[in-house]
Amino acid sequence: MSTLFIEDIETGTERGLSRVITDTEIEAFAVASGDRNPLHFDDAHAGETVFKGRIAHGILTASLISAVIGEQLPGHGAIYLSQSLKFRAPVRPGDTVDVVCTVKDVIREKRRIILDCVCRVGDTVVLDGEASVLAPSRES
Repeated sequence: MSTLFIEDIETGTERGLSRVITDTEIEAFAVASGDRNPLHFDDAHAGETVFKGRIAHGILTASLISAVIGEQLPGHGAIYLSQSLKFRAPVRPGDTVDVVCTVKDVIREKRRIILDCVCRVGDTVVLDGEASVLAPSRES
């Protein structure tokens, strides 16, 4: 973990992570969220959908952005203000999701940063969007 203070963050600063989405994580997310849609658990049902198989919860994938924000950019002390998301393609159990958050804008007087957020499985963008985050300051 590293905390970046607003005074040190520049446009173009980038952080990310990679994570394999497992059945265990899908089950844990269902317990936390209450979302037990058979699309996530039932092979026969999911096979008859547009996805032709089981997929992870979209918000489970999006939660990886929160991990980058809370642990790396800016890290501990960050306050997640807003997030736009576009779900582009499914994430399946066993897929490795690569998340990259890049600083698009720094608004120092408000201690805010705007992040471009992209999640990929291989070369495929599965989710993208923009986050607004209140960054910690050395002065407060």
